[in-house]
Amino acid sequence: MNKFSNKSIEELGFYVYSLVDPRDGKIFYIGKGCGNRVFQHCEAALQGDEVSLKLNLIREIISLGLQVEHYILRHKLSEKEAFQIESVLIDFLTYPKFNTEQILTNIVSGHHQWDEGIKTVDEINAIYDCERIKINNNEHLLLVSLNRSFDDAKAQGVYQRINIYEKTRQYWAIAKSRAAEIDYVLGVYHGIVRSVIKVDSYDWTFYDEEKKVRFNKERCCFHGTLIADSPYLNKDVSDYPFGSGGAIRYIP
Repeated sequence: MNKFSNKSIEELGFYVYSLVDPRDGKIFYIGKGCGNRVFQHCEAALQGDEVSLKLNLIREIISLGLQVEHYILRHKLSEKEAFQIESVLIDFLTYPKFNTEQILTNIVSGHHQWDEGIKTVDEINAIYDCERIKINNNEHLLLVSLNRSFDDAKAQGVYQRINIYEKTRQYWAIAKSRAAEIDYVLGVYHGIVRSVIKVDSYDWTFYDEEKKVRFNKERCCFHGTLIADSPYLNKDVSDYPFGSGGAIRYIP
């Protein structure tokens, strides 16, 4: 089957669907749409030459004389409801604590995945019940954005780090004249302080540790101690926003 009848399309409304590999019964794609959207991926794989994980897998299945299995997971939805259900399913099937394998070939994350997606109870409390940060007298802080490194499932290239200490301490494009002033480096993810390093020393580098990336100017790497009971931890720093596209902020 490669299309619905007009009658079926009228009854379906917006829907959420999955594509399943018949060889192992695993879902490899979650989508939403209306009309014959669910069938269009196979059409694209057969008729086009675009390369992607999803399309390559579909071509592999078809080359073996098999057919991709299509499932309608929920239908008679509004477009908004379809967005929400799609997001929940993508979030659930890609959450690293629940799934040790990369199951889906979806490139785009679920709708509003960070705002409303899966979180631990500690993360919920940190987001909705955290206090605004209060700066201790005479302490100089450097806020650094962890938005590209905090989520291990999404971090790529130089932003892939083994732990929160490594994510927080390097490689920051700061003024050399300011480095010696900094007492603490605060790792910030979506406006909340997630890590605090008490600085002991620092050095400079043009390269990442594996020498695979050369920065256009020297970056600062801090050395120190991760402070698990810092009064700055899990505090709201929305009063100190990063500049447009920026990844650092000095306080004061």
